Amino acid sequence: MEPERRLVSVVIPAYNAGWCVARAVDSALQQTHAAREIIVVDDGSQDDTAAVLARYGDAVRVVHKPNGGLSSARNAGIAAARGEYVALLDADDSWLPGKLAAQVALMDSRPELGFCSVAARVEDSQGRLLNLWPCPQWRGSFLEHLFREPAAVAASGSGVLVRRSLFERVGPFDEALASLEDIDMWMRLSAAAQYACVAEPLAVILKRADSMSRNLDVMRDAAIRVMRKNRALLPERLRGAHWRDGLAGVFADYAKWQYRIGRRTDAVLDVMRAFALAPLSRGRLCLGLLRDMALGRPL
Repeated sequence: MEPERRLVSVVIPAYNAGWCVARAVDSALQQTHAAREIIVVDDGSQDDTAAVLARYGDAVRVVHKPNGGLSSARNAGIAAARGEYVALLDADDSWLPGKLAAQVALMDSRPELGFCSVAARVEDSQGRLLNLWPCPQWRGSFLEHLFREPAAVAASGSGVLVRRSLFERVGPFDEALASLEDIDMWMRLSAAAQYACVAEPLAVILKRADSMSRNLDVMRDAAIRVMRKNRALLPERLRGAHWRDGLAGVFADYAKWQYRIGRRTDAVLDVMRAFALAPLSRGRLCLGLLRDMALGRPL
């Protein structure tokens, strides 16, 4: 089948997204790849999300469900999808017009790929460029790379295109995770198939006011759970030092965030956890963090 005729199901989860969902839907409608269906999952919104979506008529298929969270909404959209490919897009993000065409062409040219993403522009609420989110660079297994760099999938939940058959193999998003369910899914996909990335920044990620301090504990707990639950996906030879090094990196990263919001004791404890897990590979990093924290330096 010609790439242009391959149906792509665009899945947009939306909760109280009346202020932004039209931008996401419009960017999906403006794709140069014409063979697409747009599924918006209204996850129990209490604002005007339903009214905004009603304006699109038959151009958008709306799935209404009680509020169940992001994973639940994505799973409902994937279950309703009919396309050979599923493209994920968060309601507050958007795409540039050539995004789907570039990804379908990539996937068609490389049958071994199970999923791919694109580089992204990260913008503030005024549309100002904050930074670029580039494609990852790695050697060997991408799954192994994800355990060291969990945020490696460029554009993450607004950049990924997946063969629907692969979702059927690995199962749905984990609805028990309160955060980082995307990283959990990328690990599971990577254990079953290969990943690639389109280097052109074709997704636009909205970065709103930093809410890390409010969500830090939820994100930290989820990150640790994701690393532990997926350890068995690694080849047995990597379930020791390589896995511990990855988990140590998680503790080191969250130590920095703890420190930045003034939780100095928690930050030091996380550094010590990182050191205990991987003293050889992370020791210098940990000692540097402890030194900078003791001197009150910014991290």
